[in-house]
Amino acid sequence: MDANVSGQRRRAVEVAVHTFRATTMIFHDLLAGLAVRHGLTLLRINMGLVFLGFGVLKFFPGVSPAENLVAATSRELTWGVVPALVPFSVALAGTAALECVIGLSLVTGWLFHRVRYLLALELAGILSPVVLLPGRLFSGPGHAPTLEGQYVLKDIVLLAAAIVLVARASTTDSSTVPAVPAQRERRAPAAAPGRATDPVAAGFRTTRER
Repeated sequence: MDANVSGQRRRAVEVAVHTFRATTMIFHDLLAGLAVRHGLTLLRINMGLVFLGFGVLKFFPGVSPAENLVAATSRELTWGVVPALVPFSVALAGTAALECVIGLSLVTGWLFHRVRYLLALELAGILSPVVLLPGRLFSGPGHAPTLEGQYVLKDIVLLAAAIVLVARASTTDSSTVPAVPAQRERRAPAAAPGRATDPVAAGFRTTRER
């Protein structure tokens, strides 16, 4: 009698463990599939929202926490032309407009094959204080980064994300990344001529599709 009860309990435990493992695998496969299909799209949209949000703030003087850093960087990048000849308010508005254009392009996927060059320019400007203003960014104890230094250094993440997105977008433009003859011979037939088969790459609309 006790042996039967023990056996039933053991089988019940085995069934429960098997059910738990099967359920876990189902959720794992579901999440993995979502990450593969939509991961880069979410990255693109969220990166666009970051640029759009910070760009909008710069349209309102005194609101953006990076305004003073932008002023110092603009002065260094232009060798004093800003603000000597060009008012800083104009430079700030130009930076805000640039970030908004990049943000809207990333969020919608429109014209990113062109806006990516503006993105490269913007990222170069964002990270330039590391070279131009090291004394300001690393003036903490033991040359630790200040709050502004941390603000700039975290943009390395944006740089890495931009590299991924630009590389993905470039694969949708045959004029940017031409396929060599050997690659064309091995390539599987496309599902629809002239359309990107990658659901992420399809989010970047090229001129041919407009």
